[in-house]
Amino acid sequence: MTNDIQKQYDRHDDVASIILRMKEVYAIPDTHIRYATTKAFFDTKMTEGSSVREHGIKMLSLVEKLEDLQAGLDNDTYIDVIIQSLPPSYDPFVVNYNMNGLEKSINELINMLVQYEATTKKSKPSVLVGEASTCKAKGKGARRWKRKKGKAKAVASALSAPVAPVGMGKGKGKVGSKPIRANDVCMHCREKGH
Repeated sequence: MTNDIQKQYDRHDDVASIILRMKEVYAIPDTHIRYATTKAFFDTKMTEGSSVREHGIKMLSLVEKLEDLQAGLDNDTYIDVIIQSLPPSYDPFVVNYNMNGLEKSINELINMLVQYEATTKKSKPSVLVGEASTCKAKGKGARRWKRKKGKAKAVASALSAPVAPVGMGKGKGKVGSKPIRANDVCMHCREKGH
């Protein structure tokens, strides 16, 4: 200590009075600490995409500081401020919490928020980007879909020809039969005239 400071405390007889005097001179008043802590508590906002657990722990530490400083806020006020500090992605949780009239402690609220965060991250679809691949059919089934070269033109011309609707006209709604012509294409084997 410097000589000037030592002279100030030489007048005091015991250590308790020296400590009391030092607190009076050098200590920051509780009102300033309470103001700064309250301001930090009310101004803290969770950013979108950050961890709700970390935000909850930060808010819980500020609540504990305010209780140590006897700020005079009740549990409902603390919970309201914590809920208001959440980003818009937590609006469904907030609506559910308020609609159901849940009365929870701050620790229970933080645990509920962590569970909500875990379920919303699971439910978001993840987009997988992969390389396109071609599938080649093997075995008997692959041959079934191939056309034979000679019949392809006949089938294409037969399918492109205009077809008159069958069964339209007078009657009681029954479908009439149409006579088979020599150049009609068979629906089973796709050959003409039988």
